[in-house]
Formats: sequence, structure tokens, C-alpha cells
Amino acid sequence: MFEFRITSKDNRARGGIFSTPHGDLVTPVFAPVGTQATVKTLTPEHLKGINASLVLSNTYHLYLRPGDELVRDMGGLHKFMQWHNPMLTDSGGFQVFSLSNTRKIDDEGVTFKSHIDGSTHRFTPEKSVQIQENLGADIIMAFDECSDPNDVAYSKIAMQRTHRWAERSLAVKTRGDQALFGIVQGGVNPALREESARFIASLNTPGIAIGGLSVGETKEEMHATLDVVTPILPEGKPRYLMGVGTPEDIINGVARGIDIFDCVLPTRLARHHSAFAPEGRLNMMNATFARDERPIDETCDCYACQTFTRAYIRHLIVAKEMLAATLISIHNLRALIRLMEDIRVYIADGSFESRVPELLDRWSNNAKRKI
Repeated sequence: MFEFRITSKDNRARGGIFSTPHGDLVTPVFAPVGTQATVKTLTPEHLKGINASLVLSNTYHLYLRPGDELVRDMGGLHKFMQWHNPMLTDSGGFQVFSLSNTRKIDDEGVTFKSHIDGSTHRFTPEKSVQIQENLGADIIMAFDECSDPNDVAYSKIAMQRTHRWAERSLAVKTRGDQALFGIVQGGVNPALREESARFIASLNTPGIAIGGLSVGETKEEMHATLDVVTPILPEGKPRYLMGVGTPEDIINGVARGIDIFDCVLPTRLARHHSAFAPEGRLNMMNATFARDERPIDETCDCYACQTFTRAYIRHLIVAKEMLAATLISIHNLRALIRLMEDIRVYIADGSFESRVPELLDRWSNNAKRKI
């Protein structure tokens, strides 16, 4: 049910197909983030229109609201949110890590307070898997502990705990129509990352996630960590780099053998009026766009760019109309999905590695606002 076939390679970059109960994922793939069973400002039809194939939702948030049992009783996430393509849920580990002032971690699990109402809750590996089985995503995650990447001593403790929790997660999993991925941890310490990669690979899960990156380390440290981890991981399993998805990170990740990415960045930027463009990230509220008849990106095939001008989108922002965030979200997500489509072509024709400098140069303008 969860076969992964590599269809092309260019050095360490791979093109492939990962089969799931709700369809095949052509990799490498970027997943829009639908934290609370919705990609912010977009409908499932919008997602289909930009050729999205995988959506991520969040275990922690859906457990708190509306509740995983309610989602189960409503037919599971796919039916509840009317997205009938592949879905992935995380374990809740990263969100609990983020609640540093309101949670307590021990070897059995994590006790934390809800960010919504302050109520106390408990996550264990068993509880996380139970919640994810109720939610019903195709790809689920073992419960893990994310740590400060620069604290080597604690990174070792968190890594060892993550390994035990992965074994416990696998032991209680009951649904055959869900693929549970183990998660590699270890901060940015090469020895810990190597140890974790070997241990998680030994569990023989259908795919493997790499967690604990893009949490404060430098880009160089992230790349060095991937250079340690991916050569150890099984060739025939998809590799998911959790929560990482800027254009530059995607290019560098694919070059190091990553297959699946997700990130809130495209929609978060859109809600702050920022759009990806060839000349650099645009502040669509800028007065220079008040009479600009061009689309956000003249090379883009998305609905927003094929239909509306920069002047119109700026007007929506100034008028505080919600449609502005919808249109920029459509564009930003489509820009990353188009990048993935191009990358898959380049891997297939053997030109990806030689194009990496060009791709990085083109996308480096979007690292921060230029206009």
C-alpha cells in the first residue's frame, strides 16, 4: 500500500512515486500546511487548482479543537475537510516543544497546558498515535522530542527519548492504511545525528522524517546535518524534512536527497502582503503598485496571476479585504509547487545538479522583501 519507487536520480537528488490509499505522491513534493484542517484562506478547490497533492495537518491543534474523536466521528480528516488526496499529520512533538514555559517532559510523555484555555493535557507516544489514527491521515509521525540544536547534552537525552518513543509508537499502531514514519533527531551534532539515523532506519518504517531543523541553527548547520543523515537512510524509503520549505531550503534539500517538504511560509507571507516574484519578494502594499497593470509574476500560471493586477491586489490590501490573502496565498503556494515541478523535470533529464547554482541565484532574491 505504501510502496516507494525511485523513477530518476541525479547524484543524490531523487524523483519518485510514493503510493498511499488516497493516491500517488510524485516526489520531490511540497505540502501546503493546513494546521487546523484548512490551509489558511484557501478551499480544497483552490488547492486542486495549484496542483497541490499533499496537505499537512496538526495533531496538537486538532486534538485541542475540535477534538480528534469528533473528527473520527465525522468520517476522518479527508471527509471532514473535503480533501480527498494524500494527507500527513505530525505527532504534536514540535508544538509541545514550542510551549517551553507551559510543559513538562519526562520519559513517559509530556504534560502541557493548552494555549487556548490553559487546561492541562498529557501526550504520550501511545496517545499521539491514537489521536492520529482518529484523524486518519495517510502518513503519520512517531511521537518525538525536539530540542535546542545547540545544547548537545540535552540533544542526546531528547534523541534517546525519541528512539524509545518511536518503538512505543510502532508497538501501538493498529491501522494498516496509515504509514508511520520514524523521526531522526540529535540537534546539529554529527555523531548524534548519525546514531539517530541508524537507529530510526533499523525500525524499518515505510518512510523516515528528519526533525529538529529550522529551529534556530544556521543554514550551514542544516546542510551539514543533512549531509550526515541522508547517506545513512535506506535508499528505498521516502525522506521527509519536517517544517522546512523556503525556496532555497527546498533546492538544497532536494540536492541532498530529501523527498517531502512542508512549510507555513507561503501562506504566512501572504497574510503579511508578501509575494514571491522573479525580481525579489514583493510587498504588495507598496504604493508603487497602485497603478501597476502587471500580475504579481508575468511567468506564473496561477489563477491570481492570470486574472488580477498588482494594482487590484494592492487595493484589496488597503481596503482590508480578505481576498488579498487568498490571492497571494494561491500565488505563493503555486510558485513553490511550480518550483517542485521544474525540479522533477530537471532530475529526470539529469540537469538538476548543474542547475542548482542558477536556481539558488534566482530564488535568493526572495529570501527577504526587496520591494
